[in-house]
Amino acid sequence: MYQYQTNFIFSIKSRSFYSKNTSELQSKVKRTFDVLAAVAAIILLSPIFIIIALLIRLESKGGALFKQERVGQNGRSFTMYKFRSMRTDAEARLVELENSNEMESGVIFKMKSDPRITKVGKFIRKASIDELPQLFNVLIGDMSLVGPRPPLPKEVVQYSQRDFMRLAAVPGITCFWQVMGRSDIPFKQQVELDIKYIKNQSFLLDVKLLLMTVPAVLTARGAY
Repeated sequence: MYQYQTNFIFSIKSRSFYSKNTSELQSKVKRTFDVLAAVAAIILLSPIFIIIALLIRLESKGGALFKQERVGQNGRSFTMYKFRSMRTDAEARLVELENSNEMESGVIFKMKSDPRITKVGKFIRKASIDELPQLFNVLIGDMSLVGPRPPLPKEVVQYSQRDFMRLAAVPGITCFWQVMGRSDIPFKQQVELDIKYIKNQSFLLDVKLLLMTVPAVLTARGAY
């Protein structure tokens, strides 16, 4: 039902908006770079994958990976992977925490002292290590290294027509607002920065944002 609603709401205007700001060659270059970089990163970071998975399992019951439905390009749903940073009952406990949302807009839920987060989870979220399994999403083709962050279905049903324009591109692991402050950036500004990326996307811009991601991760600004 949700898939139908999303595709219905997602306007032709947004689709044409994306096609005007990209080309077939750009798409092929971006995809080739994504695959090569993701494979290299997975190989180099494999020891970290193993260590983090063990630490998660040692601290709390449940799998090391967390799977969650997200909304990708053109409103298509896909399964996104992350290292589990919360307790296994996190989704069930969200209802009782809704009133503690610290984001200006009610679309996205963020809470600095979220009681559902484990000790290992707090560390890997601060260092953005929890996002590493999304490299496999990049290999599959559901995501790119750079692009608007993929939202949750419950967030998308609250979107305005302009908000839907951020679904015009393939979602990414990093983006403009990720390197500028992450959760410190209000939702509406996130949308505008995503639209800015789509309008100006290029291989050089992707490389620039990837390089900017390194200091953003090291300083952990806006990460919680």
